[in-house]
Amino acid sequence: MFFTFDNLLKKIKIGEKNYDADKITAAYDLASSAHEGQTRSSGEPYISHPVAVALILLEMCMDTDTITASLLHDVVEDTNITLDVIRKKFGSDVAALVDGVTKIGLVPLNTSKEEQNAENIRKILIAMSRDIRVIIIKLADRLHNMRTLGFTDPEKQRRVSLETMSFYAPIAHRLGIADMKEEMEDISLSYLDAYAFKEIEEKLKIHKRERDEFIEKIKERIIDRVGDMNPPPVIEGRVKGIYSIYKKVYINGKDFEEIYDVYAVRIIVRSDIDCYNVLGIIHDMFTPIPYRFKDYIATPKANRYQSLHTTVLGKEGVPFEVQIRTVEMHNTAQHGVAAHWRYKAGLSLKRNTGERFDWIRRILEQQQESDDVEQIAESIKVDLAPDEVHVFTPQGDVKSLPEGSTVIDFAYSIHTHIGNKMTGARVSGRMVKFDYVLKTGDIVEIMTTNSADYGPNPDWLNIAKSGEAKAKIRNWLKRERRDENIEAGRAFVESELKRDNIEVKEEELAALAEKHRFNSLEDFYAAIGYGGVTATKVSFWIKEDFVRKDETAGQTDPDAYIAEIRKKKQSRGVIVEGIEDCLVKFAQCCNPLPGDEIIGFVTRGYGVSVHKKSCVNVQGRLGKPDSGEERWLETKWADGSNILYSATLDIIATERKGLIADITVAIASNNISISGLVGRVLKNGNASVLVTIEIAGVEQLNGIISKLNRVQGVISTERAGK
Repeated sequence: MFFTFDNLLKKIKIGEKNYDADKITAAYDLASSAHEGQTRSSGEPYISHPVAVALILLEMCMDTDTITASLLHDVVEDTNITLDVIRKKFGSDVAALVDGVTKIGLVPLNTSKEEQNAENIRKILIAMSRDIRVIIIKLADRLHNMRTLGFTDPEKQRRVSLETMSFYAPIAHRLGIADMKEEMEDISLSYLDAYAFKEIEEKLKIHKRERDEFIEKIKERIIDRVGDMNPPPVIEGRVKGIYSIYKKVYINGKDFEEIYDVYAVRIIVRSDIDCYNVLGIIHDMFTPIPYRFKDYIATPKANRYQSLHTTVLGKEGVPFEVQIRTVEMHNTAQHGVAAHWRYKAGLSLKRNTGERFDWIRRILEQQQESDDVEQIAESIKVDLAPDEVHVFTPQGDVKSLPEGSTVIDFAYSIHTHIGNKMTGARVSGRMVKFDYVLKTGDIVEIMTTNSADYGPNPDWLNIAKSGEAKAKIRNWLKRERRDENIEAGRAFVESELKRDNIEVKEEELAALAEKHRFNSLEDFYAAIGYGGVTATKVSFWIKEDFVRKDETAGQTDPDAYIAEIRKKKQSRGVIVEGIEDCLVKFAQCCNPLPGDEIIGFVTRGYGVSVHKKSCVNVQGRLGKPDSGEERWLETKWADGSNILYSATLDIIATERKGLIADITVAIASNNISISGLVGRVLKNGNASVLVTIEIAGVEQLNGIISKLNRVQGVISTERAGK
């Protein structure tokens, strides 16, 4: 739906909150002028996007500066308007908000998409630590982009949805903005697993009438019992979000009928005491289902969510959930941190002090302990995950940890020294191994030593789940074991070079270290040794730098070499500058397939190396003074070729029995051969499967990807080397 600025102004004027309409109008005028001529993928004028974002924030009752900044949030990135102009016209607060929301500008050409995303996450978190309104604007921006994602191509739909599901929805959860979180999750799921989304949606539609009637009957029965309270409770009915149902049906393997909280009734009362009194009445009226009661009032979630949850069985035999909370708890549950602007006019959270936003500070501190930005991003996603366990110290203190956490995570959540000196752990009175996975309700006791020689070992990095624990382990290993780390890193690099039969000088390795922002070669080796950068990434860097350099070394006469390779007969389904018979190989960095736009590069000994035009190695070299322009050749696919090409798919799925079998059956059912398959369990408990298949082209590959995404438990399927 296309919203105009008039819609925004009308809502401002009829609302109860006082806004500076002149300031907001001036921001719109500047943004409208700056974005003139720009359009969105839908064909609408670009200005419709910032207006829609401002409307979302207005519905959240955010303040004037936040609404103003939302209208200007893309002008610095997408137009010639500078932050200085915004600062002079609208003040330093608005300029700081716009700067915080603005994406990373120019990035080095050798920086991967994953590293760019990780740096973007880092910038958002730093801006959040200064002013929490930055992320609220960013969430509104992402929500509107998700609502209009249908106008983009399928590849972008999946990429944006995955990013939303792994970062933005968890941030909304951590800030307690439930409505925004659920909508982003549901939209993301509709693109990531359209089949499952539609199946759940249809089931909910089929039962809508009987569901509505059932909830109304339950509400009437409850009102009859509690209606004489003063003031009378507010009673609402609700249906569980599609993604929440999906997690239980498709990921946890439950039947739709086994989900007890698809139907829910929410009771909003005056005080904490009323909550517990109403709970007693509900348990008297209906049959409580064992082990389905949760007291989030006594033990709030990390995002300050509070409520009583109980699942009961009515006389109809249908289980349903009852949530009981106060008005203040309800406001916090629905709007999270934004409730401060909605219900406490004038409150400023510009400086985030106190434990409410300690998690931002902790995440930023953890980033200092890693040299790998992708590793940082993955840790952040784990720490922001909405699924948590709540465990107790022997003194009764509650610790909230990411689901899947071990006793190592618990020890480090108490204190760094406790984690570093941990020698063992008891859970509910019995000794457990370090890899024991904690469950809600566990009482954990950590045993330590005072020995100066004792500390964590690198294996703990594979056991710990939380980013906090991993960062502290790396920090100890980095600080206390530098010499051993250097030797371990050096040995790894030497083994990689030997395995690939690569000879390089020490100064070349030092240049590689400097390229990836290490101060010295020793720092590079040490980072490998203590896990600051992953071995997989180092292996990729070595191949990318030294194998690719070897391909192009010693070519003093490109014209003569081009003439020579054109004499060699091996087309492999491509035509190089109009010559069909030419020795070619397909670059492993991007694995081009028929349907991709391609380009050729003359190499030593291998003929023409064929890349996708969008390949990062191509984009990083074309147009540069030393790009060897004369060695780049126009290349296209030959018509009517019946050659099969190798393509590797990277599948992430929930670990379960029979997963590999289901994947191979899905591929084989299309008469496609599998030439390689490697599976492993990731640190977060999911499974990663790399499968190499023989395929005719991009169109056939997309069909297989679509089919694999319908396999039970598959979270994502991506083409490797894109």
